[in-house]
Amino acid sequence: MKHFVLGGVRSGKSAYAENWATLREGNVTYIATTKLWTDDDGNVLDEGLLERVELHKQRRPTSWQLIEEPLELAVTLQEVADQYRGTPHTVIVECCALWITNLLCDEPRKDIKQYKNALLEVLLSVDCDVVLVSAEVGLGIMPMNKLAREFSDELGSLNQEIAQKCDKVTFVSAGLPLSLKGE
Repeated sequence: MKHFVLGGVRSGKSAYAENWATLREGNVTYIATTKLWTDDDGNVLDEGLLERVELHKQRRPTSWQLIEEPLELAVTLQEVADQYRGTPHTVIVECCALWITNLLCDEPRKDIKQYKNALLEVLLSVDCDVVLVSAEVGLGIMPMNKLAREFSDELGSLNQEIAQKCDKVTFVSAGLPLSLKGE
């Protein structure tokens, strides 16, 4: 089963996706896309993001395999699926919004269309359960700067494409899930 979970910041989407994964049969692999940007001395530039990462780590079961991959999401998802082929397994991808941010900000700049298409192809081909988490960008106003508009456009289109390909889509707001597609 492919399950897409989206919602706003601090909506409870990650906790919902993690809980869903615990109800599946077999082991769980958590693919974290967060990239902690650092200065030349290796100091993390965004302490608030570091705190969020730590909260996620504390909440997850220690038995889950963790893979931190900020860019090569399709390759990593395929490798995990191949590793567990034939056995029940669930993969959590957390989160598509941070992944798009990484693609937009990495130097040299990545071909986002190529990366998105690769992810969508792999998503359809893997035989394990996958739950993807993403931020919903379609409820706010049009951003005023070019990079923010590009982010909204890229993530909005990715969210639509993932939703079309998934068996189940859940929107989470205030910690409450609303089923948009599927059982």
